[in-house]
Amino acid sequence: MKNVVQLSGGKDSTAMLLMMLERGISVDDIVFCDTGKEFPQMYDHLEKVEKYIGKTITVLNPEKSFDYYFLEHIRTSGDYKGVAGYGWPGHKRRWCTKILKTEPFRKYIGKEKHNLFIGIAADEAHRVKKYKYPLVDWNVTEAEALSYCYKHGFNWNGLYEDFRRVSCYLCPLQRKNDWRILRKKYPDLWNDAMRLDLQSCFKLRDKYSLHDLERRAFAVEDLFIDMFDVA
Repeated sequence: MKNVVQLSGGKDSTAMLLMMLERGISVDDIVFCDTGKEFPQMYDHLEKVEKYIGKTITVLNPEKSFDYYFLEHIRTSGDYKGVAGYGWPGHKRRWCTKILKTEPFRKYIGKEKHNLFIGIAADEAHRVKKYKYPLVDWNVTEAEALSYCYKHGFNWNGLYEDFRRVSCYLCPLQRKNDWRILRKKYPDLWNDAMRLDLQSCFKLRDKYSLHDLERRAFAVEDLFIDMFDVA
């Protein structure tokens, strides 16, 4: 049975991969599911990881783009049957994870027997399910995982200095101040988010559009932080 590492590219999965190799645990495949909306620094990071470990990372892509599912896909069931686009994902409708990550991985792995290793730190042991979570077993916290990566020369070109998590830059589950940082320091990515927001008939977190937030932020910038409650 082969060992497969599910690499998100963040601090936890990166630290897990490096620690596994450091401990002599065999890694037969490393899989990264590309949403198409990753920070540019993430792609640089993945290349750096490949060179460091001397192994190729398998990059999986969904059948169609994030933009297609966000704006164009026609729903076939439920309350929004016939409506175009899933719009902004949310806690109860995380279509992005299912369509852009879970389904491509399942299609790739097929029925091949494997051990799946996932990078969840000891801080979030409550998220552990049926797979293998070395960081939890080794009691490695998120802070320790990040420190470990920094010591091994991986810094994501400063992403973790701005954000607590560095997943898809459109993630609606990110902290409330992250959108503010994205707008101020990553204008190209913010503009992409605004483009999608303008075309979608669904609100961000069912309350506000990004355009609503930006208009109010320009009026009184500090209000941007308090406009909607993101954990």
